[in-house]
Amino acid sequence: METANTKEAGPLAGLKVLELGQLIAGPFAAKTLGDFGADVVKVEPPGAGDPLRNWRLLKNGTSVWWQVQSRNKKSLALDLRQPEGQDIVRRLALDADVLVENFRPGALEGWGLDPQQLVQANPRLIVLRISGYGQTGPYRDRPGFGVVGEAMGGLRHLTAEPGRVPVRVGVSIGDTLAALHGVIGILSALHERQRSGRGQVIDVALYEAVFNCMESLLPEYSAFGAVRGPAGSALPGIAPTNAYACSDGYVLIAGNGDSIYKRLMTAIGRADFANDPALADNAGRVKRVDEIDAAIGAWTASRTVDAALTVLEGASVPAGRIYTVADIAGDPHYAARGMLQDIRLDDGEPLTVPGVVPKLSRTPGAHRRNAPRLGQDTDAVLHELGLTEEQIAGLRSRGVIAS
Repeated sequence: METANTKEAGPLAGLKVLELGQLIAGPFAAKTLGDFGADVVKVEPPGAGDPLRNWRLLKNGTSVWWQVQSRNKKSLALDLRQPEGQDIVRRLALDADVLVENFRPGALEGWGLDPQQLVQANPRLIVLRISGYGQTGPYRDRPGFGVVGEAMGGLRHLTAEPGRVPVRVGVSIGDTLAALHGVIGILSALHERQRSGRGQVIDVALYEAVFNCMESLLPEYSAFGAVRGPAGSALPGIAPTNAYACSDGYVLIAGNGDSIYKRLMTAIGRADFANDPALADNAGRVKRVDEIDAAIGAWTASRTVDAALTVLEGASVPAGRIYTVADIAGDPHYAARGMLQDIRLDDGEPLTVPGVVPKLSRTPGAHRRNAPRLGQDTDAVLHELGLTEEQIAGLRSRGVIAS
């Protein structure tokens, strides 16, 4: 397991990020920038703060999810509904490189924080806006969560067994995909800013981020009128690739390459399938996928997952067990890759969290700072902005910042 590294600067050191988002998409984007050294100031409402602080399982009153989503950030507890709070954001934006927000379109404008005006005031500012449907179009004003984006983006229709109700992926993948697309937009805009000296506004819609990952879905419909449907654990049009039942669980086998398929069928004792000319390529195998799956399933059914994997690895066939988080936590490869990172919370309690992705050889990302307590950095941020103790005390007395 990897221990948190709090010393080395990351590749984004010196980048100033102002985060106005909450919950998942916007904060995940800012977290990713923070992992690589950006100085992230997260603005939260006084009182309850970001609702994610109280989502799912709590340790000592705070979500353990929060410890991942808000690591490497500072917390400024500030009421954006009050004019004085809005003025502080405008002042912070003057010195920021990036502003991240994921409110419904029009919310920032309603608070007097129109991104176009912020960019006019600070021409180098890059603003990432993540919303359900984007900043334009007939659906822009609809409330949109990641699950709705997954549905509209085409993913939810595919995640089901044929003829059964579509199911969710199990995590907030729509939000995360939108966040990662947002980070791509930020890094692209930063690169362009080196030439032009100018910032810009990035518009990411949740459903578009999902749709962008839908592979051949649209061109197949355009060219052939084909509407891909749910296929359970298989991948339609690619054979064989599926999850197969063993005596003690399931094994995922991806034997769809021509040479891989031949090795797979030979390894399971089905030379007849391996050497059949009609099955030599994917097009032929797709026509007889049920036969192929039945042959593989008959072989796995009489073996444990470990026994099946031993044979498949020996034949160089891509395969693996379907991991639970317990499998992940005990896996030596995860540990060797630094993906199981041990940290100590501020109260000294230990916690294991995911490591940083991707891996950079010379300037890697790191867990440099624990997720902040609500308003932990309010005074420090305002002092940096030039406010006096008397001014800060006045803001606190008026409820603009947390007491």
